[in-house]
Amino acid sequence: MNEEHFLEFDEYLQGEMTVEEKLAFEQQLKDQPDLAMAFEIYKELHFHLENKFGQVDELNDFKKNLKGISKEHFRKSKPKVIALKPWYYAVVASVAVLFGLFFLNQNSNPTFEDYNQPEMAFFTERGEANDNLKLAQDAFNAKRYKAAIPLFETILKADKSAEIQYFYGVALLEENRLPEAEAVFTSLEKGNSIYKNKAIWSLALTKLKQKDYKSCKELLLTIPEDYEGNDQVDALLNDLD
Repeated sequence: MNEEHFLEFDEYLQGEMTVEEKLAFEQQLKDQPDLAMAFEIYKELHFHLENKFGQVDELNDFKKNLKGISKEHFRKSKPKVIALKPWYYAVVASVAVLFGLFFLNQNSNPTFEDYNQPEMAFFTERGEANDNLKLAQDAFNAKRYKAAIPLFETILKADKSAEIQYFYGVALLEENRLPEAEAVFTSLEKGNSIYKNKAIWSLALTKLKQKDYKSCKELLLTIPEDYEGNDQVDALLNDLD
């Protein structure tokens, strides 16, 4: 495997081949299953990067890295027929190397999943609402957020405590009902309950989930240093820089 193979794949995907070259390449894919496998792996990598970055300059940087790595790691002979295992392992190895080196130099943003660690709910007893509270608590702790949401909504008709509102907001966030979650957390943020800073953190996570990194950072900076989850706040701020 060598640079020529990478370039041939890229020329085909970019529509840079002549009609004759394209027909010849497609015939090679039909005749050589090993070549077709290598091409599919390369194509998946190419489209992944295109969807992830979308910017021409960034894709060009990737291609420059790809050409350089192919020169360094593969022989420059030009065989047209290569056994299955050399093709497969060479392409997979190149993909691993490329991802490692290419993304090492990128300022990748943190993701919601990196910091999403919902705490367990342990509600105190509240008279006639006990049954629904227990059901909501069990559903929430089992990560059955869709089932927990209507239970929280029933409870909130009689009990609008910050505790219930907070866990209701988290359930909405987990179910990707982001505008509703934001409304709940914003309301708690404006109050003075013990859930105020937890709500700000959750609101920041809501922004992170939407890839609104600027708003996420602005919210994190409003959380006081004595917040119990300040280690996570600092870690996310560092990842956002």
